[in-house]
Amino acid sequence: MGRRKAKRETPQRNKTIVPMDIQFTCPFCNHEKSCEVKMDKRRNTARISCRICLEDFQTNINMLSEPIDVYNDWIDSCDAIN
Repeated sequence: MGRRKAKRETPQRNKTIVPMDIQFTCPFCNHEKSCEVKMDKRRNTARISCRICLEDFQTNINMLSEPIDVYNDWIDSCDAIN
C-alpha cells in the first residue's frame, strides 16, 4: 500500500491596500484631478474646490466621512440644482 500525499495549502497573499483619492474630476470644467478635498474634522466641515475654474463647495461631515463622500455630496447638489 502506498502512502497518501500530504495536502499543502497555498500561502495566503496579503492584499495591497490602495489609498482613496483626494483629487477628483471637476463637474463644471471636466479637468481630471483638479478638485481637491480639504477636511476639517474638528469643525465638522469639508471644502472641495477646483484649481482651474475656481468652483467650490462646502458641506458638513461626521467622523466617518471620507473625501469621496464630500465629492458625491457636491455631485448630488449639482444634479439637484439642474
